[in-house]
Amino acid sequence: MNAAVRAVTRMGIYVGAKVFLIYEGYEGLVEGGDNIKQANWLSVSNIIQLGGTVIGSARCKAFTTRAGRLRAARNLVEHGITNLCVIGGDGSLTGADIFRSEWGGLLEELVRDGQISEEVARENCRLNIVGLVGSIDNDFCGTDMTIGTDSALHRIMEVIDAITTTAQSHQRTFVLEVMGRHCGYLALVSGLASGADWLFIPESPPEDGWEDLMCERLGETRSRGSRLNIIIIAEGAIDRSGKPISSNYVKDLVVQRLGFDTRVTVLGHVQRGGTPSAFDRVLSSKMGMEAVMALLEATPDTPACVVSLSGNQSVRLPLMECVQVTKDVQKAMDEKRFEEAIQLRGRSFENNWNIYKLLAHQKPAQEKSPFSLAILNVGAPAAGMNAAVRSAVRISICQGHTVYVVSDGFEGLSKGQIREVGWHDVAGWLGRGGSMLGTKRTLPKTCMEKIVENVRKFNIQGLLVIGGFEAYEGVLQLVEARGQYEELCIIMCVIPATISNNVPGTDFSLGSDTAVNAAMESCDRIKQSASGTKRRVFIVETMGGYCGYLSTVTGIAVGADAAYVYEDPFTIHDLKANVEHLTDKMKTDIQRGLVLRNEKCHEHYTTEFLYNLYSSEGKGIFDCRINVLGHLQQGGAPTPFDRNYGTKLGVKAVLWMSEKLQEVYRKGRVFANSGDSACVIGLRKKVVAFSPVTELKKVTDFEHRLPQEQWWLNLRLMLKMLANYQISLTEYISGKMEHVTRRTLSIEKGF
Repeated sequence: MNAAVRAVTRMGIYVGAKVFLIYEGYEGLVEGGDNIKQANWLSVSNIIQLGGTVIGSARCKAFTTRAGRLRAARNLVEHGITNLCVIGGDGSLTGADIFRSEWGGLLEELVRDGQISEEVARENCRLNIVGLVGSIDNDFCGTDMTIGTDSALHRIMEVIDAITTTAQSHQRTFVLEVMGRHCGYLALVSGLASGADWLFIPESPPEDGWEDLMCERLGETRSRGSRLNIIIIAEGAIDRSGKPISSNYVKDLVVQRLGFDTRVTVLGHVQRGGTPSAFDRVLSSKMGMEAVMALLEATPDTPACVVSLSGNQSVRLPLMECVQVTKDVQKAMDEKRFEEAIQLRGRSFENNWNIYKLLAHQKPAQEKSPFSLAILNVGAPAAGMNAAVRSAVRISICQGHTVYVVSDGFEGLSKGQIREVGWHDVAGWLGRGGSMLGTKRTLPKTCMEKIVENVRKFNIQGLLVIGGFEAYEGVLQLVEARGQYEELCIIMCVIPATISNNVPGTDFSLGSDTAVNAAMESCDRIKQSASGTKRRVFIVETMGGYCGYLSTVTGIAVGADAAYVYEDPFTIHDLKANVEHLTDKMKTDIQRGLVLRNEKCHEHYTTEFLYNLYSSEGKGIFDCRINVLGHLQQGGAPTPFDRNYGTKLGVKAVLWMSEKLQEVYRKGRVFANSGDSACVIGLRKKVVAFSPVTELKKVTDFEHRLPQEQWWLNLRLMLKMLANYQISLTEYISGKMEHVTRRTLSIEKGF
């Protein structure tokens, strides 16, 4: 919420508006006085990393009455406020819409009572409303993600990771209760991202007799050698008759039936706390800026809107249409139309649910298929690789395929470092960082004949390559060698996994979300280290090769003053302007600055050069420090998004490969030489797409290892505007006004 408050405040000032902060929510609006304060640029400085909301939030009974809303209207008119940005859940946003619809009548009453003049009423005759949805449950229809959901998932996964070590040491079963009175999103995604044995969500109550099935599955898992069972339950979980299922009931059931040592952990408000994730900071900043533009462009005929996320784009949706669809979900659940309730939650929710059931409920196939798949990691390690390998192995076994894993990438494939794996060989891999298989950058052209020999020896008919630019380039080399080696006429798929996010064919590579969060946390600590010291500017170098994604997104998430990247060329004149900008800033109350530099953004303007430049020009005003983040960006446990994303990409890649293998299987052998038999799987805008590597070659800059077009460059304008660089508003592209459908859109984060 603080990132949204910051973005709305700064964008409002940027466009020349007076901006007021209303403290304590609607209560502050009704009470007035010191609860309504005009803000300046510095009012929201250094709040982006704080959890909660610095302006407070409170439930207000008075605002639910007309008398309370009358007082609120009087307070707004006194300050000349005619545009209101409300950050909250559907209750807060519905209240705002009622307030807007009554506005004319409220002003008439104030004139009648002599509290305001007719002239003042005319000047304030219209109230514009825009909403931003702040809800950790992700329960508002019309937006792919609500503010706070991703951060709540981070808290849940931190707890699950901590519990896992205890449970594995002591052979325990944990029943974990997460928030979600009416919506099971948090439970569902955390269940998918942790590989939970059983899951309870309000939208899909378990079938009658679930107690027997659950205990049977827990017993099977333990008998196969697992020391850990995890059951995740949303607080609003119910059975088919609508009766609540409590965490204690589930615990008692496991103890009585199986005798397992079982513990209940209720997360409660822990999920709301802590520092916000990088995604939430960027989402809130994007939505906050769009909210100001929506208010600026509002006309008397414009309905109250809510700013939503659709793919990578901000869009505006009629507020009450969204509220109505959200209510339709609850109505479907109340009427026990559970399948419809899941569909109404949107494609991403339905997709999550189907993949969870596929992985958690299926067993190894009884009959073997004629196909053999090999899985390998290529390039630098990236968080989420292990999640992708795990789900790919298990879904392949469900399909009846023989599954091999290869150690050390293409080099291991050439050396015969290949072994068959079973279901339990990948147990516990979901939350592991790095690459359990081992990974190297070696490309096939250096060892092509030996690779071909092993493909023939092991009868490999499908190759799943999980990795970065080298994975894509390596598969392209294998495809181009098909004319020479018939053994390479097999099905191949690349799952992009690299912190640099530089693989063509996808908007997001596996591991980049974890890397951004790691870089963001480091920058937060760096900024904090300057508190209480004299004025200081930090020059921070990030990884990413020639790709500036990591620098740009981290820069937005930490409120950086500048982020230098290769794709956005800069000159000495730009550097001079940036230094002068920071010098002016340091003469105010702000005592620290942060400048990010992508490692290969410029051949000559190195990190050391920037340090010397800023140090020299800032002499007597501020001093400088250098921080090179280095390989810490590759390490650590994967974020919920990367676990979820890796799991789903692994499933979708293998299902696609299975379908292709069936298509090209003739007379007992596989022969595939068409362009679409070797693809990169990726998320492009709103959909998962399979792009042939031969087609992607045309849109790739191989010298700099980049796609020729990159969607995230649009985010750089936001970074500069929120850092107070004077840029023409004509460069800002406003979100479109759309209508909400009864099925919300699938997306990068909810996908």
